[in-house]
Amino acid sequence: MANRITLARIILIIPFAAMFFINASWAMTAALALFAIAAVSDYFDGMIARARNETSALGAALDPLADKLLVATALLLLVKNGFIRDADILAALIILLREILVSGLREALGPRGATLAVTRLAKWKTTAQLIALALFLASSPTGLAGAGFIPAASAVLWLAALLTAITGFQYAKEAIRLLRAGPG
Repeated sequence: MANRITLARIILIIPFAAMFFINASWAMTAALALFAIAAVSDYFDGMIARARNETSALGAALDPLADKLLVATALLLLVKNGFIRDADILAALIILLREILVSGLREALGPRGATLAVTRLAKWKTTAQLIALALFLASSPTGLAGAGFIPAASAVLWLAALLTAITGFQYAKEAIRLLRAGPG
């Protein structure tokens, strides 16, 4: 059940992205609704997996991948449409680069049987990313809140970028330690 929710989150990215290419006043509200459903499903798939003891290697791989795909898609499309702009693009780059770095490190550790366990701070990082992106969607010109939320969206995006950089450093440090330790 939990893996199905995660897969549904990945599938929701398609209609979410499509909303950015529809020239209608309701499109960003629909994008926000789809994004919110996908973001909330991240909480529920983990809760269900733990409650039903359905933790699996597939779920452990898919869940962070679904988060990264959703966040990367939202960042790219919000930059494309000019909703994230100016200095906030640097925060978006920090987030994207860290996510690629950590994914690469996890891939490098896989053949050695080593893993980078998800930390509590990394969970807060993901939450901050999702909240920032939801605020940017809400503050888009045709969004629910209008431009009034842009300063809050920007502030939360920079908080997310800071947490992203910190956790990226922590994961890189741990991965280097594990890779230097050699096989096994």
